[in-house]
Amino acid sequence: MRLGDGLAITWLGHACFLVETPGGKRIVFDPWTTGNPACPDAFKHVDRADVILPSHAHFDHIGDLVEIARTTNAQVPCIWELSVWLESQGIKSAIGMNKGGTVEVAGLRCTMVHADHSSGILSDGAVSYGGEPAGWVVELENGKRLYHAGDTNVFGDMRLIGELYKPDVALLPIGGHFTMGPVEAATATRLLGVKLVIPMHYGTFPVLAGRPEQLREHLKDKPVDVLEMRPGETLR
Repeated sequence: MRLGDGLAITWLGHACFLVETPGGKRIVFDPWTTGNPACPDAFKHVDRADVILPSHAHFDHIGDLVEIARTTNAQVPCIWELSVWLESQGIKSAIGMNKGGTVEVAGLRCTMVHADHSSGILSDGAVSYGGEPAGWVVELENGKRLYHAGDTNVFGDMRLIGELYKPDVALLPIGGHFTMGPVEAATATRLLGVKLVIPMHYGTFPVLAGRPEQLREHLKDKPVDVLEMRPGETLR
């Protein structure tokens, strides 16, 4: 599948991706790098970003959000409760919103969609409410669309995400235990109608046992490419 010249998707391990768009913008999904055992050393410190898109407030998705936002002054669309917390941390570029909303940042249309999970901010051994979890559909400058599902189980309204936003590529969790595994991710792929899937949120810890080859096996009856990436690898 051709996604357009100038697009580069780099997996930093877990649910963290660095995307360079055809228009030269840089997006960071679920910024967790310094404490992420899967993230290569060369990517531990992100010093340039235009947009940061956190899916929810668990530590393994926002662990480096504040630091990267401070360093880069990137805009941070996020669920409203998380934006309030970010403002309390001195981040002025947070854009509070909610599911179904679309904001245009850095020339990109970012739409917040549903995810089926939990969310909480861990601080000093206690967890506070971080707003509901979400996924993101990002329309690039060339009209192509990326769907980052965040942490989620499969849910029937993924069909609506496919019908409404028509994503070209889906970044889907497959590890199991905290998210859907390969069986559920295969159903999610069918509901979305995408032809290219990049698995994520697996292998970081032993409990995240789902593997891309299992997803590929469950989709063998469909014309879908399951692209297994190594942390630090870039799809161009």
